[in-house]
Amino acid sequence: MKRFSRVTAAFSLVEITLAMGVAAFCLIAVMGMLPAGLKIQQASIQQTTANEILSDAAADLRASVRYPPGQASKLNSQQQTLKGHWASPTVQTPDTLYYTNEGAQTGGLSPGSPPADAVFRLTLTYLLPPTDTTSLANIRVSWPAQVDPATGTPAGSVQTFIAINRK
Repeated sequence: MKRFSRVTAAFSLVEITLAMGVAAFCLIAVMGMLPAGLKIQQASIQQTTANEILSDAAADLRASVRYPPGQASKLNSQQQTLKGHWASPTVQTPDTLYYTNEGAQTGGLSPGSPPADAVFRLTLTYLLPPTDTTSLANIRVSWPAQVDPATGTPAGSVQTFIAINRK
């Protein structure tokens, strides 16, 4: 006659406690990394928005008919066209534009304090006074807008140089 042996497999209380301890340790480590991950994600979003603003400004410069002040832009955007302002032919005053967190322009060409909803500051400086055929400019987008990159250190910035030849 055959005997049926019943073998019961189960976890002991010690094994369950150890497994819960390992799981708790892993969850605490993941939860500790969340604030750093969110901060990096926010910085990435700001960097992407700043690059979009920089690209729009470069496109506006490329689409302009000519770049001595007073010429029109061919670009159909809501962005104010950047015209360059000089106190004299040898002293250049950079153009400053402000943008919201969504990348929409806010306020006008204003060298003063930024509007309340401004997050980004675009500064356009002509490296050489533009001629009828050539423009050479430095475009810098920094954030937060309240920090002037000339006098303080912004949290982040992107910058490019652009040369436009219209011949």
